Amino acid sequence: MSSEFRRVAILTRLANQGEARIGELAQEFGISEMTIRRDLEILELEGHARRVRGGAISAISRSYEPPIIQRQGVEQIAKTAIGKAAADLLKDGETAIIDVGTTTLEMAKAINPRLSLTIVTSSILIAAELSHRPQIRTIVSGGIIRTGEMSLIGARAEDSFSDLNCDVVFLGVAGINLEKGLTEYNLDDTRVKQSAIRAAHRCVVLADASKIGKIAFANVADISKVDVLVTNASPSNKLIKSLQDVGVEVIHVEPMYKESK
Repeated sequence: MSSEFRRVAILTRLANQGEARIGELAQEFGISEMTIRRDLEILELEGHARRVRGGAISAISRSYEPPIIQRQGVEQIAKTAIGKAAADLLKDGETAIIDVGTTTLEMAKAINPRLSLTIVTSSILIAAELSHRPQIRTIVSGGIIRTGEMSLIGARAEDSFSDLNCDVVFLGVAGINLEKGLTEYNLDDTRVKQSAIRAAHRCVVLADASKIGKIAFANVADISKVDVLVTNASPSNKLIKSLQDVGVEVIHVEPMYKESK
């Protein structure tokens, strides 16, 4: 592995786990700890990492979330496939909560037009997407508009789920990790998600491969709250296997990438 690709791999580790240890990296790549220290020094000079004793941590805060308009084009093919697979789980007559996010928005777009549903959402974008669907009764939570995310937050948004009993919640997350569970960037969105989880009988998480193993700023819920994970992450991924071992049903999707001419 070249030094450039090695540093990309280290950056991926930092993005997913927030930290990287020199000894572990040296063993993983089969090189000396001195070489790893030089890699970390370069990454620090480039502003990607901050060296600490025994390793490095990510220079990007776990609470930083790019605006939704910037995230819509990232992993778009995978998100479309995940959203379609999640929408296929809906059954006629169900009451479902659809969480805010780029992948859940793709799910809303993919809902079978023949289904009669009640959908509750704290996403203005999802509500707008469903507004032209006469067969869907769309309920929008109250609350304060979170600029950049087009989500509804605050006490009114949280309380809007407190007296509901829904069949299922479709949840978007910033990260899913066996130890930390579901995590999110923003505390206000986190509290709304927690309220939505309490209001639903089942919890379906939508997460593309970049979210697998990642830990963001705020804890949303333990893995025990997750019934189904829809993802494009490889079935051989260690975390995916661990999730299945603790009872999470994993639905794997294969995004259809167009071949370049």
